[in-house]
Amino acid sequence: MLRLNLLRVSAVVRSPSHFSAHPIQAKQRPAMGSLSYTTSSKPSSGDKLLFRQLFEKESSTYTYLLADVSHPDKPALLIDPVDKTVERDLSLVKELGLKLIYAMNTHVHADHVTGTGLIKSKVPGVQSIISKASKSKADLLVEAGDKIYFGDLFLEVRGTPGHTLGCVTYVTGDGPNQPQPRMAFTGDALLIRGCGRTDFQGGSSHELYKSIFTLPKETLIYPAHDYKGFTVSTVGEEMLYNPRLTKDEETFKNIMENLNLPYPKMIDVAVPANMVCGLQDFSAKQVEAVSN
Repeated sequence: MLRLNLLRVSAVVRSPSHFSAHPIQAKQRPAMGSLSYTTSSKPSSGDKLLFRQLFEKESSTYTYLLADVSHPDKPALLIDPVDKTVERDLSLVKELGLKLIYAMNTHVHADHVTGTGLIKSKVPGVQSIISKASKSKADLLVEAGDKIYFGDLFLEVRGTPGHTLGCVTYVTGDGPNQPQPRMAFTGDALLIRGCGRTDFQGGSSHELYKSIFTLPKETLIYPAHDYKGFTVSTVGEEMLYNPRLTKDEETFKNIMENLNLPYPKMIDVAVPANMVCGLQDFSAKQVEAVSN
């Protein structure tokens, strides 16, 4: 069976805060043990956390909206926004009276263009976030161990490479005033009853096998994609039922090397655009408009 492991390393504070003295902060903690298993999909954090799961049907991408509604400014963030649904996302943020401060990606996507660049052009002050290991451009480059604060809530950054070299998972904080059970936004590293492919963008079945994480079994899993209609799982469920990740490493490697999947149809457009925060097409259109 796969040993689910998560990298933890220290990092430094790298930016000023919108709502906290330390919006991105690192702190090492001892490894967490497994707790009792629950299939609940409704995290409880009193009246603090607002959470919405949004869907883009063409690429089957989930975008996640989180906000601290107990804070006077109601600071919010979007995880893995898609360019085609930016208007929908920003309309929802406005309707709910939130102040969007971060637009963040779990990795450099190959199947759609991120909405972060477009969001930044429409909402002054929003900062883009992606991992330093991705080697792409963003306002804030994070590493495993960093904490991203929005109001009094925060996300921990955890390194989960393998699908791509720069994949990270964002996990809600551990503490009495943080959402319980914890929520893990796994990008393409861990999917519901599956995992991301490992045959491009610096992917490695070995790295993916050892980098999927140890968390309490009731931790909720929210992936960046789903193609079968699932919306949420748990660490406990995936440890029991994931057909790839319950295998030994050699079997897992053999599975991943024989998927024979076609390249994503958007890869030649999406990857170059996403390496520059999704601004490639937007910038080109601006130049074209000026020249006309």
